Amino acid sequence: MSVFDPLGDEVGRVRDVLVTLSGRVGGQGPRVIGLIVEVPGRRRVFVPITRVTAIDAGQVITTGLVNMRRFQQRPGETLVVGELFDRQVTLVDDGQRVPVVVEDIAMDRQRGGDWRLSKIFVRKGAPQRAVRGLRLGRRRGETLLVDPDQVEGLQDAGPAQAATALLEAYEDLKPQDLAEAIHGLSPKRRAEVADALDDETLADVLEELPDDDRLEILTHLVAERAADVLEVMQPDDATDLLADLPAATQEELLQLMEPDEAADLRRLLTYDENTAGGLMTTEPVVLGPDASIAEALALVRREELHPAIASLVYVTRPPHETPTGRLLGSVHIQRLLREAPHQPVGSVLDDLDPVTPQASLGEVTRALATYNLVALPVVDAEGRLVGSVTVDDVLDHILPDDWREERGEENGLTEVADV
Repeated sequence: MSVFDPLGDEVGRVRDVLVTLSGRVGGQGPRVIGLIVEVPGRRRVFVPITRVTAIDAGQVITTGLVNMRRFQQRPGETLVVGELFDRQVTLVDDGQRVPVVVEDIAMDRQRGGDWRLSKIFVRKGAPQRAVRGLRLGRRRGETLLVDPDQVEGLQDAGPAQAATALLEAYEDLKPQDLAEAIHGLSPKRRAEVADALDDETLADVLEELPDDDRLEILTHLVAERAADVLEVMQPDDATDLLADLPAATQEELLQLMEPDEAADLRRLLTYDENTAGGLMTTEPVVLGPDASIAEALALVRREELHPAIASLVYVTRPPHETPTGRLLGSVHIQRLLREAPHQPVGSVLDDLDPVTPQASLGEVTRALATYNLVALPVVDAEGRLVGSVTVDDVLDHILPDDWREERGEENGLTEVADV
């Protein structure tokens, strides 16, 4: 639901509801503390329920000042979508105890002005487990709408919880936004969500998470799956993650990977992280000089390529996988779009000075800035292409370590409306 101020300006969108499950008073359900609202800049902020004047007709109306700092969950607080949906609990009905799964929750405003959880929509049976990467079809089992005091186990961590409803709520998010949402969950819930994601999506999310979070998730996975996810990640990101692991764990995962994939990561691990070798990816777009411009455009059109990697096509002597034959030059995607499709890429090469794997972060940054580039070739002493440094890799290293924690945040309070 969209959140508006009293003047009708949109503030953001509701992503979750924060409750305290110990807050039952006089038979009333758990107390609602506030809303988790996603505001511009992909930040999730906390809006106290006392700032909400109305929830109706598909919209939420707020008033007053909203703290724009990123939401951080405190002990004793529970996220409804993030932690209660798909939880297996026990329904106590006429003396019988029946296992049920939470599928939805209703909240109502009480006479005193408090918001309370008023009804719980449950489905009988055990939670359905989705096969990674596949959507569930219609769910089976009798459904009931019950009072909160008929349900036991909302506060219990219990066994591993399905993440189907949570992922359905976040299915419109890009990997960067999904990473932000996962970052706000408890470690246990993050692990459960990671188990439900397919390898490709999990790899994309890990590339966007802070170091502590992605290390926590990777070490939670069984070794075979951790190796599969590392294979899907960009080589430079996978190397950064491996570098934070003990040597024995590194070797175990590398042994489980495909030999070619492992060889790239072993090579990257030999470089200092603040050099071109430590920053580069080993999977740039490479062609021979006789390949046509049409072939080059078909390669950079691939959806899985990051935009920065797709911006330059490198032309080399065989072999055309890193480390390649001698680098002949490169062609920017804009140049490819201006030339005839049948022309060979070797006839339209740009004169671009490469860097060596030992080049410092400062040298790489200056080269990118001087020539207004988003990618730069890295060659060894024999002039063979060994990788490509992209501007996003450089930004990751020159920004503060906690930039993902504080991106776009402002200090203090931002006025939504003061009435």
